[in-house]
Amino acid sequence: MTSGPDYDERLAVPLRWWAQGTMLVAALWLTVVVAVPGPTAWVVTAVALGLLALALFWYGDARVVVRDGWFQAGRARIEAEHVGTVAALDAEQTRLVSGRDADARAYLLLRPYLHRAVRVEVVDPADPTPYWLVSSRHPEALADALTALPRGR
Repeated sequence: MTSGPDYDERLAVPLRWWAQGTMLVAALWLTVVVAVPGPTAWVVTAVALGLLALALFWYGDARVVVRDGWFQAGRARIEAEHVGTVAALDAEQTRLVSGRDADARAYLLLRPYLHRAVRVEVVDPADPTPYWLVSSRHPEALADALTALPRGR
């Protein structure tokens, strides 16, 4: 039986990025319309706007899901029995764990516009990954969902 997700978050880019990208495309249009007469400027601008939208949707499409005994962060998945200690991190702790105190073997799903994260210890002896570090807008809720996962078979 499949239940609904215990936690589901899309790491969408902030509105600020959309506004800045739109201003960048507007500046491109202004330079091209002056340099190239006719509809070419509009075609170039439309292509640039389409590429911008595609890039922002793609980058912000990463999902963090806890459901049916599994934890999925981006394209990676781990079964609940391999999830160890879970800790919700504040901005400073996230900065340290993703920088100075980082382990190169860790799995990272970080977004620069999200300053908090959850550190999830991996307890699978066959997996060399010591932990996952996953950005979240609601790290406490994600940590609670991970802690509530049923362990063992």
